[in-house]
Amino acid sequence: MRADLRTYYLGLSLKHPIVAAASPLTGDLETLRQLEQAGIAAVVLPSLFEEQILHDEQRINALYEYQAFSFAESLSYFPEIKDYNVGPHDYLRMIEAAKESLSIPVIASLNGCTPGGWARFARLFQDAGADAVELNIYLVATDPHATSYDIESRYLELVATVRQAVKIPVAVKIGAQFTNLSNFVGRLAKTGANGVVLFNRYLEPDIDLATLRITPQLVLSNRHELRSPLRWIAILRDQTAISLAATSGIHYPEDVIKLLLVGADSCMLASALLKHGVDYVSELVQQVQNWLDVNGYDSVEQLKGSMSYGNCPDSGQLERANYMKAIASYTAIH
Repeated sequence: MRADLRTYYLGLSLKHPIVAAASPLTGDLETLRQLEQAGIAAVVLPSLFEEQILHDEQRINALYEYQAFSFAESLSYFPEIKDYNVGPHDYLRMIEAAKESLSIPVIASLNGCTPGGWARFARLFQDAGADAVELNIYLVATDPHATSYDIESRYLELVATVRQAVKIPVAVKIGAQFTNLSNFVGRLAKTGANGVVLFNRYLEPDIDLATLRITPQLVLSNRHELRSPLRWIAILRDQTAISLAATSGIHYPEDVIKLLLVGADSCMLASALLKHGVDYVSELVQQVQNWLDVNGYDSVEQLKGSMSYGNCPDSGQLERANYMKAIASYTAIH
């Protein structure tokens, strides 16, 4: 009998742990269909950015108001503002279309800038049929007077606001830059988060020397980036009951297996799919299946967390001791 690949993420039953992370691939309905046909277990739609919505609404409102009262008849030139396609309407239609076309879970993603915006759009996602919402929180701390407590409190406020607004599961996608990640994830859980996604790959700025302009650069992940979520999922698995999703640096079947061993509930891919194409999903699933069968595992649930911090025979490898051993081994080789 073949191993059972089923897993649970955010309370959602997935046929296996491999999920399509938010990327340009998941923003197109036809590609979403191709991903499902290739065997993907769930999809995360690209993030809806609140700033872009507000910008579009402000531009249309400005057009509506510009010299509208110069002459009485000018009022008839403009349609009612409600007739314009403003706000997240295209995104909501994508959620609805995806739910109509796909049989796998569809997770909406939100990147907001105001507590009210987070709640408003998360509720709209729920009404459109999303199975869950992923909060893609991207706060760059530049205020020298803001403490780590201030920053974390802002995250928690956003999560609490969304949690009160919706009934569907809520995941929080975060970066690794926290003073005590174990403590912070525990506070997220108490605030109502159903899961965390580790870790967000923030776009880093570059400088174009020809134009002397700051330019964002999108760089696909590399396999070495896997090590950060690998370590922290291993540490967090025994400390929290909420779902743990891994993202960043997942390129090969072996990467998926390693993350399952330390306790990941799902593995989210973007760069690997952009590089190899959507059909790569079927190869990944097959190779993970083969590994579990060959190594005598009955299921993903049996494998999951068997090498977490609490179960690892040498947990020091996840801590400071590993740093010293790595330096010593590198020096001995070179």
